[in-house]
Amino acid sequence: MRRANPIASRPMSTSAITPQSIPLGRRIKRFMADRPLVPLVILLVILVVILQILRPGIVNERWIANTIKFAIPLAILAGCQTMTMLTGGIDLSVGTVATMSAFIMATQIVNQDPAVAFLLAMTPAVLIGLVNGIGVGVFRVHPLIMTLGTSLIGTGCLQVYQRTVIASGAKIPDFLAWLGTGVTWGFPNALLLFVPLAALIVFTLARTGFGRLLYAVGDNERATRLSGVRYWQVITALYIVSSLLAGITGLLYIGLIKAPSLSLAEPLVLPSVAAAVIGGTSIFGGRGGYTGTIVGALILTVLTTLLTILQMPEGARRILFGLIVLFVTAAYLRIVEDR
Repeated sequence: MRRANPIASRPMSTSAITPQSIPLGRRIKRFMADRPLVPLVILLVILVVILQILRPGIVNERWIANTIKFAIPLAILAGCQTMTMLTGGIDLSVGTVATMSAFIMATQIVNQDPAVAFLLAMTPAVLIGLVNGIGVGVFRVHPLIMTLGTSLIGTGCLQVYQRTVIASGAKIPDFLAWLGTGVTWGFPNALLLFVPLAALIVFTLARTGFGRLLYAVGDNERATRLSGVRYWQVITALYIVSSLLAGITGLLYIGLIKAPSLSLAEPLVLPSVAAAVIGGTSIFGGRGGYTGTIVGALILTVLTTLLTILQMPEGARRILFGLIVLFVTAAYLRIVEDR
């Protein structure tokens, strides 16, 4: 008689045929990792709810419009940081470029045609972007050092320029004031500028060869070079585009603030970096997107309003703001890293 195979006759355990259930916490984490915008939107809603609890009735149509107005300049500057960070770089000169464009526009519009004043205001943006691109792409200067250096040079040039036009005064163009502060049918007029710009950035990063090159350079620069890509051309074009966006931001921001100064957009530089990082863009390059950056800019704007309502001293506000940014960034990146 044939002997029975003891292995074949052994009954299979229940655990071998029944799939183990995945814990709820891990399923939620996996869901958020697959949809990285979800935790950002949830955080934004939580902040708005807290704001409404602390100050009942504050969240209304007017507050939403004002929040969007102040979030748009930050979101555009954060778009500059998103694109440069995709290549493993950063652009600390965007605040200076925005300030220079705004100040030159406000002083030149007094005696010049609006079109001429616009061209003069955007000239420093093109020059600084070109210098940044050549310095980083050709001479291999670290982006942090290069953009910080051009920022300091630009600030010095702006101070010299101020002395030459101090007698002529300054004026905020009516169309910039309309664009920066105006509201039509409950929607800020600034959306007429921001929506096309945001759509263009998202399309460029997702659907064009230039966008794919930015991701490729940030992911593996050496492999990109070996594949025949001219690295310096990509970087030069990138920093010129970044400076042009910063210049446009300055024109929009002066229409919102209506007070030209030598430090107009400088306070937005570090928050723009924070918005990009909160939005999921890696500072090491190769990963990120502009959609998350927009939500990150909204989060920081609402957070600023929340801290103002709490009437915290400026020092305590900065400390808490920094801690919250670090916590949110660490938690979000921890979720995204599991993808």
